[in-house]
Amino acid sequence: MKNLFFIITLVLWLSQIEAQNYDFGKISKAELEEKYHPQDSSAHASILYRNEAVKFSYTKNKGFMQEREVHVRIKIYDKEGFDWASKKVFLYKGGNGSDDQINGLKGFTYNLEKGKINKDKLKSNGVFEEKVSEFYEANTFTLPNVKEGSVLEYKYMISSQLPLIDDIELQFSIPIKKLNVRVATPKMYRYNKFLNPKASYVLNYKETINPRKIITTTKDVTTFRPTLVAGDGTKYKGLAESEVTYGTNTTDYHDNVITFSEENIPSLKAESFAGSINNYKAKLSMEFEAYLSVEGVVKQSFASSWEKVSKNIFESSDFGGQLTKSGFFKDDLNALVTGIEDDFQKAFLVENLVKSKVKWNGTYGKYAQKGIRSAYKEGEGNVADINLLVTAMLRSKGVNASPVLISTRNNGVPLFPTREGFNYVICMVQSGSNYMLIDATEPYSTNNVLPERALNWQGRVIVDKETSRWVNIKSNKKSVESTMLNVKMNEDLTITGKVRKNYTSYLALNYRKKYTNLSMDDHIKSLETGKGDVEISELIYENDKDISKPVKITYDYELSDGVDEIGDKLYFSPLFFLATKESPFKLEERKYPIDFVIPFADKYKVNIMLPEGYKVESLPENGAMEFKGGEVKFTYVAKVNGKYLQLSVQLEINNPIIQPIDYKDFKEFFNKTIEKQAEQIVLIKA
Repeated sequence: MKNLFFIITLVLWLSQIEAQNYDFGKISKAELEEKYHPQDSSAHASILYRNEAVKFSYTKNKGFMQEREVHVRIKIYDKEGFDWASKKVFLYKGGNGSDDQINGLKGFTYNLEKGKINKDKLKSNGVFEEKVSEFYEANTFTLPNVKEGSVLEYKYMISSQLPLIDDIELQFSIPIKKLNVRVATPKMYRYNKFLNPKASYVLNYKETINPRKIITTTKDVTTFRPTLVAGDGTKYKGLAESEVTYGTNTTDYHDNVITFSEENIPSLKAESFAGSINNYKAKLSMEFEAYLSVEGVVKQSFASSWEKVSKNIFESSDFGGQLTKSGFFKDDLNALVTGIEDDFQKAFLVENLVKSKVKWNGTYGKYAQKGIRSAYKEGEGNVADINLLVTAMLRSKGVNASPVLISTRNNGVPLFPTREGFNYVICMVQSGSNYMLIDATEPYSTNNVLPERALNWQGRVIVDKETSRWVNIKSNKKSVESTMLNVKMNEDLTITGKVRKNYTSYLALNYRKKYTNLSMDDHIKSLETGKGDVEISELIYENDKDISKPVKITYDYELSDGVDEIGDKLYFSPLFFLATKESPFKLEERKYPIDFVIPFADKYKVNIMLPEGYKVESLPENGAMEFKGGEVKFTYVAKVNGKYLQLSVQLEINNPIIQPIDYKDFKEFFNKTIEKQAEQIVLIKA
């Protein structure tokens, strides 16, 4: 009976889709009454309809103009879907008459109230403009009166004189019921097409040719002097006269057309330890390769390379132009580095000077937003302001320092050479064969320890406008969390003792970011969370701001639920409240890799004082496991040493990327490590 009901519901829904009217403003009651997505009940919102059309129209004065029309209809199921009421549109603002323009913006929120469809219009006070970089402006609009159950609809057109086509997204974090995409480009523009190779959902598309004509009006002016006859019969030439004739010229060409028409596109769902989920989004990228004549002959090639992209960026006054400025910081810098010979020591001092003088405003960018001079004077700037300032300071002192362009984790990996492939910049200092990477936006970063947002792909070092190369920005050095746990069992079976922890490299950075600005009470509460009935006291946090040293944590604890007494035996798991009790890898299969970001090791040394009158009856078996030839390792060693039990446990992640094809094996491996940690030691009375 339940299956029959589901089939009837599905048939009715499919018939509704078939008959759905997607014209702008034609919202149905059925759309407003829908309580959840028929195929994904966990969705907080869904895209009922998305239509995106890119075409080029020809005008005599401007040539081909790109027009990108977008029409979107969205269903809101609950409050967590309210974010979909806001949309940010980026516009290129390059000057010289080539600025993008947004036209025809319309938006409405529809609600069903007492059986009647009411709509609220997007007004001008719901639209905001902001400059986000040297070349881009963001237009943000927010639709009004959004409620659970609302249907939102908006449309707009972006006109551009540039042939460059922004990526066309084919998948989002919410499901799509109906998607139409049409990209029509004139034969005189040649593009290379790329579908994201990392996407797990693949859409099919069609390619067709659409005949077009360019009709232009011609104007011919003929000047002549008519022959006139005087009264005496003499012929002479009169004044010059003009004769204007109009005609038309017709040029035949065609559009190359790509179309997508898909229904029921699943949402792009986050998975634990997957990194930036947008790296796996289905999308179409179009690289403008060449401008052709009508006959198909290449007139100008635009096929780029990373060398050309790097040169183009370096030549900007907001990038390379910043690196020669020095007068405003000269005195501060001289006082800091005079007498220092080592370039890396100079870099360390300059990094800390900039951190103390200029705070990051949270904005990414490869181009300086304020300029390094203003950022230094005002004490705030974007990523480029700060790290180009570091580079300029070091160069002024003869240090081999260069900016490094990066695509952050949320920006993904570019599919072809493009300026938009980079959205971040750091500094590299080289001395001999060694180099140091610096990001002075992060207070707790240190030499070659970058914030996680920057650990993506590779970096492009730009020495000057002619010289650039790739550099590895991911650390191969293992970060370590080492723990010493001392345990004493009391007569009432409570456990007391001391914990000592050390964190190095990236793990130290993450710990500082999480805990340095917390109060002592909040720090303790956070450490106690999820660890059973444990009470922590006497917390000591060392090297919280001395980033040149590992983080050190020491605290006392009391645990009241760590030992079970059954008859005359005691049972306990020797890692107690520090054991990993639950795996984050619960899916049966994964679409995306597991990304631990960095190689790391968790090391535990446990010393347990045997209670008076007890001896060991059984210990867990010692053992070691490897995953995929040592990419991940786990070791477990327990032994009795006089009146002490000693335990050594270690988990090493040597390769931080686990591919989906290996997921099931890794999941099984990881579950075994948890099971091993849960194994119990048994004591009996001596």
